Formats: sequence, structure tokens, C-alpha cells
Amino acid sequence: MLTKGRRVAGRGEDMSAHYAFGPHEDDAIIKHRLLTRITTTRGEPPLKKLQKKFMSFATEVEKDADNTSDCERLYKAFLQEINTFELPLLKSKAVVDANLREKESFNELQVEIQRQILQAQTDIEDLKKQLEQSKIERQHKEECEAIRKLISSQPPRSETEKLISNLEKEIANLEAESAACTRTLELRKKQFALLLHVVEELQISIEDEQRNIADELRAATEEPKLSIEEGSGGASDAMAVD
Repeated sequence: MLTKGRRVAGRGEDMSAHYAFGPHEDDAIIKHRLLTRITTTRGEPPLKKLQKKFMSFATEVEKDADNTSDCERLYKAFLQEINTFELPLLKSKAVVDANLREKESFNELQVEIQRQILQAQTDIEDLKKQLEQSKIERQHKEECEAIRKLISSQPPRSETEKLISNLEKEIANLEAESAACTRTLELRKKQFALLLHVVEELQISIEDEQRNIADELRAATEEPKLSIEEGSGGASDAMAVD
């Protein structure tokens, strides 16, 4: 028999669903109890009791003494224990069979539900396509109605052609004016370029004239200095001779 000491969860520890064992430990305990026919955690296991009855009967049979009555008594007790042990097995088998039938029914129901889900999904997709098609058709109808109203609001064709003719004449006049303006603009560009050239030449001549005047002033300023220096040089020579 599988046993495990219970551990009390301390403060702050997680008590998952308030169980003393984990899910895997519970599965192992349940499996062991089913195999050994233990329905509670107390008392002697039925399989162990059956084993004891069999060992008592076998031990009594192996004796050489005249113990037929004891062997018969132990044999009956062994058979009674077998019947007692077999009854829960039959019940368990009936439960297993019922569970298998229920599982099969559940699987069939699941398959049917899955089929209905797929069918519903298919129907939904079809309805979506129909809805999109209906939206497109409605949009086309609204566009056609808008075009019809627009056409109805427009003037007759004769008036439109007359208006187009007048507009074409205005366009021709505007093109002629644009061409004249273009020619005038080109002429103004040429005149402005010529004027810029004249201004540049005038500026160059003014700069040359200013440069010449500056040179003349510089030369006029330097001549007295040279004469003074020459005079002072002659006087120095005369003093040296004396």
C-alpha cells in the first residue's frame, strides 16, 4: 500500500485546492487502491485478506494429520473470501463497461457536435459571401442612382456644346495673350541682360578711374618726401666735407 505523510502547509505557502497530495500522487494512490481493491485508507486490504485465507488453507492441506474438517472449513472460508473479493470486481467491471459505453456515446456526440460546428462555420462563410455580394449590389444601385440624378440635373446637350464653344474661344484668346506675354517677357529679359552688361562695364570703368585717381594721389604725396630726403642728404655730405 502506498503511503505518504501529510505535510501541513505553512503560512504563506500555496495550498492548491487544499489537498494533501498532488495530482500525480493522487493518481498513483487511486490506481494502487483499484488494483488492491482498497476503498479506504483504514483496515486490511481485501487482497491481503484473501492471501491469508489461501495460505491458511494451503498450510492446513500440507499437514499429515487427519484434519479434513479443518481443511473443509478453511476451504469454505477461502471460497467465501473469493466471492467477497469478486463482488467488487464485478461491480467495477459493470462501472467500467458503463463508462466505456458512456465514453463511446460521448465520442459520438462529440463527433456530431464537431460536424455541426463545421456545418455552422460553412453556413457562416456562405452567409458572409452573400452579405458581401448584397453590399456590392447595393453599392452599385446607389452609384447608378447617383449618376442618374447627376445626369438629370445637368443642362441639355445643346447648351453644353454652346458653353464648350465659348470656353474654347476664351481658351484661344488666353493662349494668344499668353504668347504675347511670353514674347514681351523674353524681350524684357534681353533688355535687362543688356542693361546688366552696361552696368557692369560702367562699374568696371568707374573702378578703373578710381584706381587711377588713387595712384595719382599716392604719387603726388610721395614726390615731396623724396625731395626732402634728397635735401637732407646733401646737407649731411657738406657737413662731412667741412
